[in-house]
Amino acid sequence: MSKILILQGSPRANGNTAWMAEEYKKAAEAAGHDVTLVNVSHKKIAGCLACGYCRTKGNGVCIQKDDMQELSPLMNEAEVLVLAAPIYYFTLSAQIQAPIQRMYCVNKPAKVKKMALLMSSYSPNVYDGAIAEFRDICNYWSVENMGFVSAKNDEQKTEETKQKVIALAGKI
Repeated sequence: MSKILILQGSPRANGNTAWMAEEYKKAAEAAGHDVTLVNVSHKKIAGCLACGYCRTKGNGVCIQKDDMQELSPLMNEAEVLVLAAPIYYFTLSAQIQAPIQRMYCVNKPAKVKKMALLMSSYSPNVYDGAIAEFRDICNYWSVENMGFVSAKNDEQKTEETKQKVIALAGKI
């Protein structure tokens, strides 16, 4: 049994990205994993200030007091991290970027060994930047890249996409 954290970065509660994250959660829970899903688009997480406090006096704790204080312990306890992001302009959404960038405090989540990516967009052929960024995060953090599922407009909320999400959750 693994401890899984899904960071869902779409402000649309019933949107396509949220649907993919929920399907992943259901599949992982059905396999016996402990899953926490956080909609980070509803959190107030500021960007890194580059002040260096976390690397000096803060001893790994950011000087900013925002919702990252709630998210950091979850990220540091997770063994599997799943990013669920709508793709607006060829890369991971700002809502997903904020918690990833703020991990600068500790360099990487302490226990994460595997990562997966879920993406949706209304446009085809817009995923390369997000996939490259995700791959680079996995490499930098030295974690296993379990892969990704993408769903453009005609693939969203379909049985075929659901099966792809379930298969990805099966790689845990």
